[in-house]
Amino acid sequence: MEPHTEATLVPPLAAVPPPREPPGPGLPPPDHDTSTSERGSFSLAACTCGWRGPARRSRDLARKDATRHTSE
Repeated sequence: MEPHTEATLVPPLAAVPPPREPPGPGLPPPDHDTSTSERGSFSLAACTCGWRGPARRSRDLARKDATRHTSE
């Protein structure tokens, strides 16, 4: 059996924004701006506060994860 040499490379997860720095004392907490991105066949939800949802095969489930996060 010959090794598989023509694998499709997956780009790094650069589409997900990095978390914001925590606010200083006396400052309000950061807004929760969520987004979803795709990596291969998976969809991921992330927030600017640093939260990241689990990888999902369903885009709709990733969006629901993000919605649940913002409503907490």
